[in-house]
Amino acid sequence: MINLMDMTGRNVMVTGAAQGIGLHAAKLLHELGANLTLVDTNAGTLAQATASLDAQRVLAKAGSVTDRGFVEAVVKEAAARFGGVHALVNNAGITRTAMISKMTPEQWQAVIDVNLTGVFNCLQIAGADMVHRAEAGDKEPGTIVNISSDAGRKGTVGQINYGAAKSGVLGLTMSAAREWGRHGIRVNSIAYGVVATEMTEVVRSEKFRDKYLANIPLGRFLEPDEAVKAIAFMVSPASSFITGQHLSVNGGSHITA
Repeated sequence: MINLMDMTGRNVMVTGAAQGIGLHAAKLLHELGANLTLVDTNAGTLAQATASLDAQRVLAKAGSVTDRGFVEAVVKEAAARFGGVHALVNNAGITRTAMISKMTPEQWQAVIDVNLTGVFNCLQIAGADMVHRAEAGDKEPGTIVNISSDAGRKGTVGQINYGAAKSGVLGLTMSAAREWGRHGIRVNSIAYGVVATEMTEVVRSEKFRDKYLANIPLGRFLEPDEAVKAIAFMVSPASSFITGQHLSVNGGSHITA
């Protein structure tokens, strides 16, 4: 039987890989046969996260996506070890919650730096590796999945920095898809609703739970191992003619024509 999501021999770079969506994505892609280049700021957590994976197929590097020199070094090492970065899951992100009137410039900038500029850094640098291989004749040079959020499509209270960054990710996705399509490079985004991770503990607390669930037609929050199936689809050959799109994975909490 043909497995349309087989990733054997392909190297996938995942940022924010030590926990949450990034970690679950790494584990699923590993099971699908992918080699992995895993990035996170927390070296200890990253080491624990990768302990159960095949060390021969994993390159784990601790550092920040806001550091261009670090990202360049990771992509160079990954290309030397695995033959290139064949897919990028641009997942690293943080939150700094505050109402607009109380948000400090530091809170604003910290989220923009990681969630938008960091996404650009990884997209530009990993994308350059893909373009280089395309120009050398590689017919499947790569695919990029940028992790966005419903916050970037409909706004969110108390997180104007996060909403602005995630909206910006949608623009990055569409522009890169148009610019790099001629090289055969696909660029898409996934906009999640409420995923049951540490980042959404407050939203899923007793105080807010019923309010959020009332807006989700499927009536439940999204589990991480379920959420990452969309990532596996988007980086796999199964989505070979999809680019410049925003896939909503939210149980119907945001429905548009």
